[in-house]
Amino acid sequence: MSAAAAIGGIGADKSAVGSDGLARASAAAARVAELRQLISEVETGAAPTRGGFAAQLSAASGEGAAVGQATATTPTAPAAAGAAGGGSLNPSVPFAAEIEAAAAKYRLDPDLLAGLIKAESNFDPTVGSGAGAQGLTELMPSTAASVGVKDPHDPAESIDGGAHVLREMLDKFGGDTELALAAYNAGPGAVEQYGGIPPYSETQAYVPRVLGFAEDFRNGATR
Repeated sequence: MSAAAAIGGIGADKSAVGSDGLARASAAAARVAELRQLISEVETGAAPTRGGFAAQLSAASGEGAAVGQATATTPTAPAAAGAAGGGSLNPSVPFAAEIEAAAAKYRLDPDLLAGLIKAESNFDPTVGSGAGAQGLTELMPSTAASVGVKDPHDPAESIDGGAHVLREMLDKFGGDTELALAAYNAGPGAVEQYGGIPPYSETQAYVPRVLGFAEDFRNGATR
């Protein structure tokens, strides 16, 4: 190769390098402009004005915000048939005011709570069972103590305590009213052991009995 040709080749190489460098610089400048636009959109909350990286990142940010919002507004207690939502009790139902107050406090259906009380004691605060359960909601002494009931024969205390226990059972069993009632009657351990309503004749009859009474109260029954 002649010296002139070699020099010409070197010049051509330099020209190619120069063109390549200019292209890279132009691309970098365009990228910087795109990033500046993205920053502006994020700061102002404006919708993306074009596709590409900015739009994708903005969309991804929007999805993240949506997930965060859903997490923040998810209720701590699951929706359940036993949750608050029933109508007001007939004021002629015994201890209606106390039942309504406890139902509101523990997010329960007042008709369901009234049905439980009817099944447990038929609204007689003086009752007691041979096993030791006492009061309107027939709480065992250890259970009554665990929910702060000092006098199980006091109507307001017994109703509050029973509502407290029922709410605990609803929360424990994912809001399933039948399982919660079964646990109230037979204990949560039995429900867990059998994976459902235990095969005890008393409990098998208790659950539909309470639910039937609750339906009666929804339809205006007084006791």
